[in-house]
Amino acid sequence: MAEHAFALNDDTFRDFLTGDLLVKPATERWEREAYYRLRRAVFADEQGLFAQDRDTHDFQALPIVAVAYNCGVADRVVGAVRIYEQAPGLWYGGRLCVERDYRRHGMIGKALVNEAVSRAIELGCHTFLATVQAHNEAWFHGLHWQSLRSLQLLEREHVLMQANLARYPFMPREVSLLPLKERRHD
Repeated sequence: MAEHAFALNDDTFRDFLTGDLLVKPATERWEREAYYRLRRAVFADEQGLFAQDRDTHDFQALPIVAVAYNCGVADRVVGAVRIYEQAPGLWYGGRLCVERDYRRHGMIGKALVNEAVSRAIELGCHTFLATVQAHNEAWFHGLHWQSLRSLQLLEREHVLMQANLARYPFMPREVSLLPLKERRHD
């Protein structure tokens, strides 16, 4: 996050981060382009996991994004996840990421996972799996997931996890996250 100097004094201020966010399937071209840019920024540039983030699953995957709104207008994609059907009824989620400046928001990742699993259920999912970086395992447990087994992928510890479909959706879908976050802090 950048800091900027005030013109008339020595104080600084941070970039504006909106709280008005909506999680939904990426339907617009700009949303899909921003979805891939964010994934590349997180998984290739920041984490160094891949030279190229895209793979064969992207041809069939449904991209889901968290869109930030500024004054009621869609401004940018700040979170992303993808879902795809591996076999009839067997769905996978992956490439869950949130823009660095928005990671402390507290609702974006949860809303992305909620939408991913709930959308897959609507599309006929009976089993939803994800390969999760090991340091995120406990966070997924809090979202009604269970660990199946540990894996070593891309020279990092990962965990194959499964969502408890009976617990989804666990929060409202395709609504602004702003009132949900405010309600959580009342």
